[in-house]
Amino acid sequence: MRDRYQQIKNNNELAELLSKPEQELKRYAFQNVNFTDITELALRHSYRECLFLSCRLPMGLKRQSRDCLFLPNMGETFGFPSHLYSPEELYDGYNPDQPDSYEKCYDGRVYRHYLKKGKYLTDVKEMLARSLHDHSISDCLQDYLSHIDERRLVGVMGGHGLSRLDETYLQVVRLSKRLTEVGFLMVSGGGPGAMEATHLGAWMAGRTEEELQEALTIMSVAPLYSDSGWLSTAWEVHNRFPNLGYESLGIPTWLYGHEPSTPLATHIAKYFDNSIREDGILTIARGGIIYTPGSAGTLQEVFQEAVQNHYLTYGYASPMIFMGKKFWTEKVPVWPFIMELVENGTYKNLILCLTDVVEEAERVLRGE
Repeated sequence: MRDRYQQIKNNNELAELLSKPEQELKRYAFQNVNFTDITELALRHSYRECLFLSCRLPMGLKRQSRDCLFLPNMGETFGFPSHLYSPEELYDGYNPDQPDSYEKCYDGRVYRHYLKKGKYLTDVKEMLARSLHDHSISDCLQDYLSHIDERRLVGVMGGHGLSRLDETYLQVVRLSKRLTEVGFLMVSGGGPGAMEATHLGAWMAGRTEEELQEALTIMSVAPLYSDSGWLSTAWEVHNRFPNLGYESLGIPTWLYGHEPSTPLATHIAKYFDNSIREDGILTIARGGIIYTPGSAGTLQEVFQEAVQNHYLTYGYASPMIFMGKKFWTEKVPVWPFIMELVENGTYKNLILCLTDVVEEAERVLRGE
């Protein structure tokens, strides 16, 4: 008996499975696939202890099923993804030449639905639908990361209000570009500011300094995410400089849907539940975290990561890089506070770096 479910996540995998001789299919998880295109093959088999999540099924298949669970698509505007979002899928229906078209694209429709139903739910059906969506995203994220060395995952934390013209933004772009080119996968919350800088750097990996400067010039006309043209200029860079095969991972949330997700992340795990998303970034970025100037949310993430490293939750500590000496020692003096806690033994095992230099941050993350 198979203890774990075997997942079937696309129609090609489904066709290959159903093309086999007639048999009882046991403990398969079918996710967002279409049986109706191959009805004859589908009805050759019987199904036992299977899961059918948001699948299109032909008449008669349920009668050939025993102890199976059928979960239909319950979202009015969203389903249960079988893979992480791409920028093209998330912004399907958006035209950069028509800014108002955001309201009609997939991301915009889901956000409107989210606001209409309420951020905090009493509707049990909607609660279940969102939970199943987020479960699907987590499952896809786990599949994606299973092929990546966990010590090559580096997260960037920082403020969403960081201007594209700010020196810190440029530092994050350059550091992310360098790290991506030497084999790290950059991860962020997938929104504007320092998060966008992370993905711009990864997107431009493999390109020249002149190309990077051109991209920065294009985006400089709309420095803040609240500026008209913020999203369209990001798409202009996306289209002007096709990705060269380097990847990055954005993990945004519809809780902050007023902050557009960057289309420069190649893989997007967008959640309804922000708590899953926040904890997830700190959990998966075991190659280290880069902290750039931010506000309350960034401070929370500093101490969450410090706890994980103190207790060696995953068997080892990961570097914590604080970019911006003046910010972290004067404006928000987290650095001296943490150093005091380290010196008196409250925190142990922390690998800390305070710097304004991209090359120094890179050396620490590379273990040099």
